[in-house]
Amino acid sequence: MTDATARHAAEMLRLPDDALRDVKRAHQPFPLDRLVLWTLTLALAGGFAYIVAVNPNFGWPVVGQYFFDPTVMQGLSVTLGLTVVAMALGVALGLLLAIARMSNDRLASSLSSLFIWFFRGTPLLVQLIFWYNLSTLFPRISVGFVSWNTNDLITPLTAAIIGLALNEAAYMAEIIRGGLLSVDKGQAETAEAFGMTKARALRRIIIPQAMKSIVPPTGNQLISMIKATSLVSVIAMADLLYSVQSIYNRTFEVIPLLMVAVLWYLLITSILNVGQGAIERYYSRGDRGAQTAARRKSSMTNWEAENERA
Repeated sequence: MTDATARHAAEMLRLPDDALRDVKRAHQPFPLDRLVLWTLTLALAGGFAYIVAVNPNFGWPVVGQYFFDPTVMQGLSVTLGLTVVAMALGVALGLLLAIARMSNDRLASSLSSLFIWFFRGTPLLVQLIFWYNLSTLFPRISVGFVSWNTNDLITPLTAAIIGLALNEAAYMAEIIRGGLLSVDKGQAETAEAFGMTKARALRRIIIPQAMKSIVPPTGNQLISMIKATSLVSVIAMADLLYSVQSIYNRTFEVIPLLMVAVLWYLLITSILNVGQGAIERYYSRGDRGAQTAARRKSSMTNWEAENERA
């Protein structure tokens, strides 16, 4: 390689990614068909937004009046609290279920599969109603010599947490199992060769590498959990939806109060989407670096080949 070639290669390594793109493709004019499609889409979106904004049946003044109402804010806090607690319990139990299902122990694997099969195969609403009415099957719950009245233990709050957490655990078990299976088996074998226990290798090596595959669907499950908490209103749990229902049962402003709930749900899920994107970028930063290095190496190789032919 000549001195000029070496200098050119060094300069290419310092160039940003944008400078390495195909210059001809980067300077292509905006296609007419795409321009028409964008114009049509924006026109339809603007027309729909105008119709919604000027339609008096939505009751936007009422929406603004109740958006920060104390009853609505209390229901919102219940929704967020249920989401955090149920999601944390679901992830923890899902991890245990995923490990049990992947184990060589036939009993642990079978019990885990049975749990996942049942809670994924039955509707969440049915599960919540079942837990809320558990006292009809078991009037008292006994553990050893201690006994409690079932209605004292299974309140709307505990029924909501148990129902949401167990249902979420079944889905998270499959998500985590898929993430663990995406890690090369050689990683576990290498850790074992260095004398690591299976638990330590799982905690220090396998799970961190599996996070790249676990995080995106877990973010989707968190967003689904936010919306699934609206089902607890059927067991008289004062969440966000139940709170707006209690207001419009008095004022008969059904649509405006439902719009209050819709806007809060959209706001929360939008924030979670931003957080999910940031976490995904964090765990994929290694791949981006490897791809950038590969592109630069390929560009240098192509330039050297053309230079030799010249």
